[in-house]
Amino acid sequence: MSKPELYVSLAVGPDTDMESYALRSILEYFGARVTVHWIGRPNDLIDLLSGEDRDEKIDYLILNFHGDEGRLCINELGEDVYEINEPRGEFFGPEEVMRYSKLNDTKVIATGCTLGVEQLASAFLKSGCHSYIAPNDYIDGTANLMFLIRFMYEIIQNNKTQQEAFNIAKSLDEETSMYQLYLS
Repeated sequence: MSKPELYVSLAVGPDTDMESYALRSILEYFGARVTVHWIGRPNDLIDLLSGEDRDEKIDYLILNFHGDEGRLCINELGEDVYEINEPRGEFFGPEEVMRYSKLNDTKVIATGCTLGVEQLASAFLKSGCHSYIAPNDYIDGTANLMFLIRFMYEIIQNNKTQQEAFNIAKSLDEETSMYQLYLS
């Protein structure tokens, strides 16, 4: 195998598997090496965000989750299933990001509704990420996929900078215009 064009870690949240399969296939077709992380419980996400279960070489971390009111939607488990000190509930918000994340200059893209609000973006940036991209309102799911496809196409195929690729992908339509780019 030749050297990959890009290294992507794809975190798959609850009920995003179809979009994740499509995204993985497209990214690999473009020449990216994709590592998939199936997030079934809060500690799976914590291990990824903390770096404990993250590839050393990574260009982008894509958090393919649903979002609500600036929080990632995660699986709520039965009380007897949670591990000791594992966060409880169905959301993972700014407080949890600040508590558990060590992002070491990683570029993060979150696809869920409202995950681009300033409070969550600020938590990711304070956790050490290089940049954070996400929609700031309730976006249509197909628009998420289109944004990511166009963004990655411009990065990989046309050698655009992150800012240039972001501007092109954001300009596709009214839905993709919800995406925000935050820089550290």
